[in-house]
Amino acid sequence: MKKIVLSSLLLGTLACAQENIQEVEEKIAAIESQKASLDAELATLQAQLPKKEETPKSFVTRTELGYIQTKGNSDTETFSLDAKAKKQWEANSLALSLDAQYAKDRDVTTKNRYTAELNYGYDFSERFTLGYLVGYKDDKFSGYDYQAYTGPEVKYKAYASDIQTLSTEAAALYAQDKIEDADTERYASYRLKAVYDLLIMENLKFYQDATYRGSFEESDNYFITAKSALTAKINSTLSAGMSYKVDYANIAPEGSVRTDKTFTLNLIIDY
Repeated sequence: MKKIVLSSLLLGTLACAQENIQEVEEKIAAIESQKASLDAELATLQAQLPKKEETPKSFVTRTELGYIQTKGNSDTETFSLDAKAKKQWEANSLALSLDAQYAKDRDVTTKNRYTAELNYGYDFSERFTLGYLVGYKDDKFSGYDYQAYTGPEVKYKAYASDIQTLSTEAAALYAQDKIEDADTERYASYRLKAVYDLLIMENLKFYQDATYRGSFEESDNYFITAKSALTAKINSTLSAGMSYKVDYANIAPEGSVRTDKTFTLNLIIDY
C-alpha cells in the first residue's frame, strides 16, 4: 500500500515538474522572441541616426615636392613646390598658397617662377563663403617684373558628395602689372575660378582647377591658369602624384610666348 502511495506521489511530482519545465521553456521562448524584436527595432533606429562626422582639423597643410637632377652629358637641376596651409577658427579661415618652379642648366637659370596667394574667408553657410584675396606673381622669363592683384571674393560649393565636389569662386580685383622696361599698368579686373575633385578609387584621386583673370577695361587682356593632377595615397601622410600646369597670357610682352607648360612628378605630404 505504501509503495502505491509513494508511486502516485512520485508520478504527480514528475508531472508537475514537467509542466513547470514546459512553462519555463515557453517563457524563455517568449523572452527570446521579444529580444529579437527589440534588436531589430534598435537596428532600424540606429540606421536612421545621422552619421557621426569627424571634427575637421583647425590647421592643415599640403606640400607637393618635385626634384630632378642630371649629371654627365647634361648638368641640370629642376625643383618644384606647390604648398598650401589653412587655419580655421569657428566660421573664419586664413589660407596661404605658394606655387614655385626653379630650373638651371650648367649654372644658368632657365626657369624662375612663383605665385603666392593669401585668402581670408568667412563661412556664412556650409556652401557660401565671403572673403578677401591678395595675390603676387613673379616670373623671370614671362616679360613681367611682377603681377599683383587684390580684392573681395565669394566662394560657392556648387556640388558635394562622398565621391566628387565642385567649387566656384568669383572676385573683383585691383590689378597691377609691371612689364620689363615699360610702365606699370594699373586696372580693375575680375577673376573666375572652378575647382573639381573626383575620388576615382579609395586611394586614387583626380583634381582639376581652372582660373580666368581678365581686365574690365580691355577685354583682350586676360590670363588663364589650369592644373590637372592625379594623386595616389600611400598612407595617411604621404602620397605620390603627377600634375600638368598651364599658364597662359593672351597679351604676352614682347619676346615672350603666350603659354607656359609644366609637368611634374611629386611627393605629397599632408599634415
